[in-house]
Amino acid sequence: MPESESEKSAGADAARLAVVEASNALADFMRAHPETEAALTEDEDAGLGRIRDARPFELNAAWKANLLRIAARDLTGRMDLRATSAALSRLADAVLARGLELAREEIPGETRLAVVAMGKTGAEELNYVSDVDVVFVAEGNLDLATRQAARMIQIVGPATWPVDAGLRPEGRHGALVRSVDSYLAYLKDWARTWEFQALLKARPAAGDLQLGLDWLAAVQPFIWGAADRPGVVADIRDMRRKVADSVPRAERRFEIKLGPGGLRDIEFAVQLLQLVHGRGDASLRVRSTLEALEVLVAAGFLSRRDGEELADTYVFLRTVEHRLQLQRLLRTHRVPDGGEPLHHLARTLGYQTDEAFLAAWRAHATTARRLHEKLLYKPLLDAVTRVPTHELRMTESEAASRLAVLGFADPASALTHIKNLTAGVSRTATVQKALLPVVLHELADSPEPDRGLLAYRQVSDKLGSTPWYLRLLRDGGPAAMRLARLLGTSRYFTGLLLHVPQSLRYLSDNADLTPRSRAELAMGMSQVVARHAEPAAAIGAVRAIRRRELIRVAAADLLGLLDDQAVGLALSDLTDAVLDAALHIAARDVPDAPPIAVIAMGRLGGREMGFGSDADVVFVHTGEGDAGRKAATKIVESVRSLLAAPTADPPLQIDLDLRPEGKGGAIAPSFAAYRRYYADRARLWERQALLRARPTAGDPELCEAWTAFADGLRYRAGGLTEAERIEFRRVKARVDSERLPRGADPNGHTKLGRGGLVDIEWTAQLLQLEHGEDVTLHTTRTVPALEAAAAAGYLSGDDLKALREAWEFVSRVRNDMTLARGVPRDDLPRSGAELAGLAQTLGFGEDTERFLNHYRKLTRRAHDAAQRIVYEA
Repeated sequence: MPESESEKSAGADAARLAVVEASNALADFMRAHPETEAALTEDEDAGLGRIRDARPFELNAAWKANLLRIAARDLTGRMDLRATSAALSRLADAVLARGLELAREEIPGETRLAVVAMGKTGAEELNYVSDVDVVFVAEGNLDLATRQAARMIQIVGPATWPVDAGLRPEGRHGALVRSVDSYLAYLKDWARTWEFQALLKARPAAGDLQLGLDWLAAVQPFIWGAADRPGVVADIRDMRRKVADSVPRAERRFEIKLGPGGLRDIEFAVQLLQLVHGRGDASLRVRSTLEALEVLVAAGFLSRRDGEELADTYVFLRTVEHRLQLQRLLRTHRVPDGGEPLHHLARTLGYQTDEAFLAAWRAHATTARRLHEKLLYKPLLDAVTRVPTHELRMTESEAASRLAVLGFADPASALTHIKNLTAGVSRTATVQKALLPVVLHELADSPEPDRGLLAYRQVSDKLGSTPWYLRLLRDGGPAAMRLARLLGTSRYFTGLLLHVPQSLRYLSDNADLTPRSRAELAMGMSQVVARHAEPAAAIGAVRAIRRRELIRVAAADLLGLLDDQAVGLALSDLTDAVLDAALHIAARDVPDAPPIAVIAMGRLGGREMGFGSDADVVFVHTGEGDAGRKAATKIVESVRSLLAAPTADPPLQIDLDLRPEGKGGAIAPSFAAYRRYYADRARLWERQALLRARPTAGDPELCEAWTAFADGLRYRAGGLTEAERIEFRRVKARVDSERLPRGADPNGHTKLGRGGLVDIEWTAQLLQLEHGEDVTLHTTRTVPALEAAAAAGYLSGDDLKALREAWEFVSRVRNDMTLARGVPRDDLPRSGAELAGLAQTLGFGEDTERFLNHYRKLTRRAHDAAQRIVYEA
């Protein structure tokens, strides 16, 4: 229904009041030109007609009348921010068109000339007061076109918005007008990243619009191929830092455009996402920031929550910018630091107090900065740029061929997995489409891409409906790339993760991949044990903690976040905590349970456990008589039974063979019997074994007493006698000749081969036996023992280097073989895919010969040092 005269009058009065309150400049304009008050209620066609008919001296008044029209609707709530910015942009188009017409009247002549709007004008999100960024494209007489373009700038700039052509090729030093071919040649050879970023908002606005559209179509491949250029993500990040740094430090906290938490934070993040992902998804090729946020959310590249928060913050900041500029029609982005200017701004924005506005501004600025950091620096962006553009837009047959080239042995199956993951129009399928190019490329760089993709589908099938899963992969830092790399590298990790897929949350933050301390693990296990009366349920809860910790340590190891000694410490601490918990479960149901100590031996005792290591332990007790012996035996049998129960996890094998009398001895000797055995019958190798022994669980007093007793045996002053030295060498020779498995390569067995772990460990132990009186050598760990021996002068620096380097590298090889196949393995693969995969995991690419040469060089040097120290000392 048409408005009545009284309604129009009331509307005009409300508009006049709103404008007068918000803008001194427009209020002064109305007072000086009362006839322009009609603009408060006129429609857009009438307003733009003022521009189309204006002579040069009338252009300023016609422009301000249109600002009055737009401000009236904006300030009375009849237009939202989008509509206001779009109306201002249409006004700019009309101004540019009229300016070009007037310039051609003064400088006549026929040539094709297009005015292309850039920046906020091109995106149709213009401010009340802003530069109007343009570039000029012409065909025909370029000299004539240049003079017409220059005159247009002179006419329009002083009367309305300044016209800025600084975004043209070579900036202010370049030609004002270029042909399409000249522009393309520049983009091909000379353009920098920020110039492609600027072209995201380009739009023909005036002059020969068809020429402008032809130019725009020609530059599109350059815009959407920009992310294929090396370093594009880093370039945009660097440009944002430079823009922020251009604001004087003292002014940054008042700056809503360029400072931290300002409009540029949002715009740079959005434009980077568009450039990177828009190569393969044409729906992202939009100009305005708010529309870009909508399509990024719809396409799955941005979470709904992040998109909504960014849009709300962008609208808030742009509205503040508009109100600031309306006051005096001055180009400003600085919030007043107090007084009446701040109060005026807060009031025009609808806030009752200055403090309420400032609190809202701080909240939005914090949101802008937080999401800017999250989006601009997300590792997924760098990973996506490594995927060639053509791989983001392939047919099914092209995809199958490309999967084969990437290294997938069964492209058909891989394609089936991809179809399953991306089928339908659900949010899950949308986000998977965004993630899969990166996942596939990470898998292609792994030893087993086919198995990794299958595992990725299995994990996605289990977690696809949970709200956090895909959000974590898309927004969780390096989580997606890490998951793909781990699934394609380690069957051990994959098997664990498929049982506890929630643990992939660890992959987003290095802090979550830091192994938990023995004390933290023990506390957690103690708490879950206390909640379960049944032993099976209690040990099941303990296993669940172990499973999660194994995932953490395996991931940290494979991702290079832990060195080999740290892996050994983490796995040993975990095993210690499990043994302590199992002992507690087993003992709580045994009446009058005697004090028991669990003595860790071998690699566990040395805190050098690998992923495939058994837990070598000895149990001792101080129970009295037959009853004490039976109770201790029952507890030990229960511990073995609890830990041997079938499970899908990597097993924790308890090995009691290092107890007195070995397999023929009591499984839980009394401490008195233990002492008698070592006093009467223990052989040198058993004393040697104590060098890697330490109490790991059980009664504290018994543990302390055992340590005092063991120290007296293993750290004797005066070193070995000649007879003991001969015995040591004899046993070492037997180990070298008899324990190597039949058919094993002595140069490729990580444990018993030449320069392998046993070679190095026996060398360290000989030095400890020879120099037991030196307390600096009192450690159960191999490398620290070697380092202490070198520091004390018992080992040369060259020998320390050879032994340590070999021990660390061989330990890593041994662990990586277990992680790769999911089962323990000591001998190197002889050839084939398994050897190639191992070389790749260890950083040698697929150069298996270089890996083997490196392994042999290190172990040969270690073996030479060990032979010299053991047999020639």
